[in-house]
Amino acid sequence: MKRAVFVLLALLPLLNGCDAPWDDDGNRVETARKFPPADRPVAPITSTKWSTEEARDRVNEAEDVMDSADVRPGMTVADIGAGDGYYTVRLAQRVGASGRVLAQDIMPEVIERLADRVARERLDNVSLKLGAVDDPRLPVASFDRVFMVHMYHEIGEPYAFLWRLRPALRKGGQVLVVDGDRPIAQHGTPFRLLVCEFQAVGYKLVSYDDKQHAGGYLARFAPEGKRPAPDAIKVCENP
Repeated sequence: MKRAVFVLLALLPLLNGCDAPWDDDGNRVETARKFPPADRPVAPITSTKWSTEEARDRVNEAEDVMDSADVRPGMTVADIGAGDGYYTVRLAQRVGASGRVLAQDIMPEVIERLADRVARERLDNVSLKLGAVDDPRLPVASFDRVFMVHMYHEIGEPYAFLWRLRPALRKGGQVLVVDGDRPIAQHGTPFRLLVCEFQAVGYKLVSYDDKQHAGGYLARFAPEGKRPAPDAIKVCENP
């Protein structure tokens, strides 16, 4: 109970609202305007669940993805778009007491529910963070792995988001994306488009794995070279 109170008190300054990709006049949020807008649609957030946890465990989804991502005890990892915490819980178990997990989402009500779960399951190595559509708001040089599972197609400002994510990686750190190779309107991200958008802000593709049991593919990215200036980012065409 004490941990639940602590977590919720820590979040109170953040739970007063949630950044949206557009303001009341239909304009892009101010903090994203120095970055180019994406030339593609953004999938609406229709649910915090891709499938049931029981169904995902039956096909060993999380264990297989974490194995492919080389997640080990003692690592510090982030779960972006954590939702109800399917990966958060399993990442916490994998990294162990010597590791840390930061679970992030842009919806305050989701963070509140996840805080309850973290307290109930006594996940003492998990912290929570409210992010924004154009900024994951992660601490600098802090993460060995950053997971983005079935949520990339919902990012409203991908160039700003990925550009601001990159400094959060430690040396050797990677970003892992699990998504479906299908149109964004069908709640997926075409693989060619994903690679293009990552490369546009200074990442390289490390590997691609077919993960149909996880809903599509697993793509691993790592920083390469310098980040381009926001106004020098070349916009990718939606295939």
